[in-house]
Amino acid sequence: MDDGLADLLHRVVMLLGEAARQRADDPGGLTYSQIRLLGTLEDIEPVTQHGLAQALSVSDPAISRALRPLEAGGLVQITIDPEHARRRLVRLTEAGRKAFHTAGKPLYDELRAGLVAAGFPYERYLEDTLRLAEFLASD
Repeated sequence: MDDGLADLLHRVVMLLGEAARQRADDPGGLTYSQIRLLGTLEDIEPVTQHGLAQALSVSDPAISRALRPLEAGGLVQITIDPEHARRRLVRLTEAGRKAFHTAGKPLYDELRAGLVAAGFPYERYLEDTLRLAEFLASD
């Protein structure tokens, strides 16, 4: 791997780690993991707990533990699947959707600013990513 690319990737990982640590220190805010969970849920809801665990590449017990405070806070709703009584369906509540967008925007802005300050060619990366998505969608 190119040393310049490896250095850029290392800086990206460091920025993500720092953002996650700062959120963990904020007792009233969502952690990076919670933001990621809510964002994934927004994309695939309603989904079984098992399906959500697979989408996030974590274990079923880990998803169960992660959902407890979100359900208690009214950010997600967990119900019995009417088609299969042993499965639980997870949905984002309106409060959860609002919390995700409120917490995710500052994280996005912070990450973008950090990447640009670290010399990462963010705008070019964004353009290339959008172009690739358009190309893949056209097939």
